[in-house]
Amino acid sequence: RHKQKKKNYKPIFHGGTKMSTQLKKQRNIPSADVREFACASISRVVQQSQTIPGFLQRDAVKRLGPMLLDSSVAVRETATGALRNLSACGGQEVCEDMVKHDVMTPLTALLRECCSGFDTATMLMKDQKNAVEDVANEAVNLLWNLCESSNQALSVFNKSGLLDVVIQCLERHPNNVELAISAAHCLHIVTEDNPELLCSINTAVLRALENVLLSSQPSMAHTLLRTLAAGTLWNMKGNLPAANQAQTLNAVVATLSQCLETDAGMLIPELQQAEETRHQNAPVAADTEDNTCAEFAAEEMDEEEEPLKQKKNGKATRVNNDFSDFLPRGKEELREATALLTAQQTSLEIIVNMCCSDDPSDDEWEESSSSDESEMGPDGLCDGVSNLMSPLCLSAEVHGALINHSIPEKVLKKTQFPKKEAMDVCHQNPSWKGLIKRMQRVQSRALTCLHSILSTMDAESLGGASALQEAAQHLSTIFCFSDISKDEEFLEAVISAMRSLLQMIASKNIPQCMTPQQLMSLSEAATRCDVVSVRVNAVAILGITGSTLAKEKGTAETLQMIGSALLQVATRDSDLVVNGEALDALFDVFADGDEAETAAKNIQLLPALKSLQPVFKAKIRKEGRGKYTPQQLCVLDNIKINLRRFIGYLEKVMKK
Repeated sequence: RHKQKKKNYKPIFHGGTKMSTQLKKQRNIPSADVREFACASISRVVQQSQTIPGFLQRDAVKRLGPMLLDSSVAVRETATGALRNLSACGGQEVCEDMVKHDVMTPLTALLRECCSGFDTATMLMKDQKNAVEDVANEAVNLLWNLCESSNQALSVFNKSGLLDVVIQCLERHPNNVELAISAAHCLHIVTEDNPELLCSINTAVLRALENVLLSSQPSMAHTLLRTLAAGTLWNMKGNLPAANQAQTLNAVVATLSQCLETDAGMLIPELQQAEETRHQNAPVAADTEDNTCAEFAAEEMDEEEEPLKQKKNGKATRVNNDFSDFLPRGKEELREATALLTAQQTSLEIIVNMCCSDDPSDDEWEESSSSDESEMGPDGLCDGVSNLMSPLCLSAEVHGALINHSIPEKVLKKTQFPKKEAMDVCHQNPSWKGLIKRMQRVQSRALTCLHSILSTMDAESLGGASALQEAAQHLSTIFCFSDISKDEEFLEAVISAMRSLLQMIASKNIPQCMTPQQLMSLSEAATRCDVVSVRVNAVAILGITGSTLAKEKGTAETLQMIGSALLQVATRDSDLVVNGEALDALFDVFADGDEAETAAKNIQLLPALKSLQPVFKAKIRKEGRGKYTPQQLCVLDNIKINLRRFIGYLEKVMKK
């Protein structure tokens, strides 16, 4: 479950204190300022991952842990921030080591103390910055990091009643959206595939999440907050009161739809212009400092990009790329843009999971009547865990909600992202440069999401024949203008979406619409791309397109081009799986039809396959067992058998 975190804690001080000095001075020192400085210095230094082993060898966690409960609020914040950075930059192994050294005990105590002091601190400080909530924000982020990377931390979360504490932080959203977003991120993580926790979901938890969904603040930060709440409710779908499942599901999809409606390509230039206007009369020194911090954050975002991960069932697992609180306060417009792109990325990932839901089998579900109110509370929510609706009914509701809120159309629009205007703005402003990766990530997620939608919906739900053909042209254009040698995640996303779309078009006997030039681009991808899955999908698309063309008149020349490309891949590709996919595609293209027969004769398909047959068999025998999975070998054996049969078929055809 490892998802690499970002270096997203901004230290108060920028010290050059040596590592050993920092750790020696931080304990048993009467001055809170010195303790705070030491913690802030550590927070800065551990952002360089090579320094982390040295800190761990000096028992940094044991030394910093007690300081989470220091008498000084400032020391608490910087100590928590240092541990947060340690967990963020160290990854899974460091997080597990931190939990092993019992960081969860002081962290749990700190969170409880913070929550009990929210109202008191607000009354005492009034219009001033709420220091207790700032400490809570660092603590919730540390908790989020630990639970995302350590099963032991997640177990402690479940058993220590921390859900109620995080909900209290979420409920601060009217006055402190930053803290609420951190809490929502944490909730989104801990509620995913965590049945032990889901059993403890009660009315108070559901009410808090529903209150967030019903909030109407227009800022992009609140858009992100509502999106995360929607994702958490989706994670809890099996534990929602049966009578409220349909209503809650509709509210979740409506929230995702509203998030995707915003055109980030137009909003980003507007926000950047607003920032320029606001800073025209700002003090030069302050503006320069803000830009320096923002540029540093942009560099971190640029360097730390991590692809979307897929579980075995196709569901997307979230990767923490949240940098919003690393940006300085003077960059509010940039924070807004970052929040929107994070929200849209998250929305698309939630939709992927909706389309790839790993629902249990029918016998594990019990249908419950929505009219049964025996377990209903006065507010219409069940106090306990209700029975569930049947998966078929739930699936139909998901399908209906996605269609009713035009999700396929909005996802398709996001595949056209990013817009040139937004890209130009980010290229021209160093502090906004980090948004380029985020915009590209939204496009990749949209392509992955489109692939999932195509796999679960029918042609009519997606707009019919003309809409599918238009989408195919659009995806072909995206692929043709892509750099085949770069961005593995993007190439896999676009080629998978293309394959699903063209397969749907072929199954509905809709005329294919790819030009010979587009087919040649696919052929080149099948031979030049380093990514095996991209090559496999490229030859599969050639097979799908060719088998459709074989049914039409006057297509022999195009079929020859496709056949030659597939033969080249089947003969020369270094990967057996790609060889097999190319052969399988050849079987489909030249299986039947006068045009296919003519093309097969012109490219000398029969002698080519006869020459290839013993080579393919020998390659399976020599390389198969050590290099490929049993499932892959089974498929390859079937292709080997089909190759023999197909050669026999061609021999009969050529004798005519």
